[in-house]
Amino acid sequence: MADMKENVIDIKDLTVHFQSREIGVCKAVNHFSLSIKRGETIGLVGETGAGKTTVALSIMRLLQMPPAVIKSGEILYEGQDVLKFSKKQMREFRGKKVSMIFQDPMTALNPIETIGDQVSEVIRIHNKVDKKTAMEMAVKMLERVGISVDRFNEYPHQFSGGMKQRVIIAIALACNPQILIADEPTTALDVTIQAQVLDMMNELKKETDASTLLITHDLGVVAEMCDRVAIMYAGEVVELGTTAQIFDETAHPYTQGLLDSLPRLAGGGKRLKSIPGLMPDPTNLPEGCSFADRCAYATEECKKCKHDLKEIKNGHYVRCIHQLSKGGKKDE
Repeated sequence: MADMKENVIDIKDLTVHFQSREIGVCKAVNHFSLSIKRGETIGLVGETGAGKTTVALSIMRLLQMPPAVIKSGEILYEGQDVLKFSKKQMREFRGKKVSMIFQDPMTALNPIETIGDQVSEVIRIHNKVDKKTAMEMAVKMLERVGISVDRFNEYPHQFSGGMKQRVIIAIALACNPQILIADEPTTALDVTIQAQVLDMMNELKKETDASTLLITHDLGVVAEMCDRVAIMYAGEVVELGTTAQIFDETAHPYTQGLLDSLPRLAGGGKRLKSIPGLMPDPTNLPEGCSFADRCAYATEECKKCKHDLKEIKNGHYVRCIHQLSKGGKKDE
């Protein structure tokens, strides 16, 4: 079981702000903590603007600074804080220890280099092999993701969106990283290609025993792929638990709102529920619970007081005083 394994990375109290003269201070990530265990897939779920990609880019140290400022926190890998790595250490860390599948395959590839050169470059840099050996390894990697050797010298514009995403996955997995960050890897793809890409990611993950942080809006993907799920809202985790706990023992009103908005085969044509209102402005976050203005259970205490993430069951955490699985009542 994944919960018996050691943590491969620990994010502790991460706070990231973006500072701008025009809009002021944007509080993108606020006291975010999360551990990823060796070999597990953890889903990071939330609305656009919740801070998910900022967390991923913080792990990769790819935030543009300024305007980004890491105000506090640690990202621990093998006991060392990634945020304190030198440029040389980061070059060794990226690609070899942690890799990222970026959100848009259309812009993630270099348009003037062949896909074979782009895969072999990563292998050459991190494995310290000669050009011929790197090309041989790149061919094998591309074949693993379903791209034949006769397309090795083709350019990104000659590939469809789904095939581009396969190239991105090949680059990310070329050096067998311990941690794979997938930032909405199927958003730009049609449903059929999405299923193929997810199946392929699952197979490759089993082969390499890599840990995966999967950023997505799609709770269907979460149900199929993830061991644990972190629900993120306004820059912080509001609920964390196993996939079964999140779906079957929902504790936070926001999580329930996300689940209520899912279409169901047995829905009988009923209109889907939506969460009223909008996510708070990150430049002007409320004093208390960030979800209070949209929550049917909110009280004056919720609007005035911040609440910590507390464990309500074995491995199930929630940031709410109205736990739906205990004190509240879920709408049927």
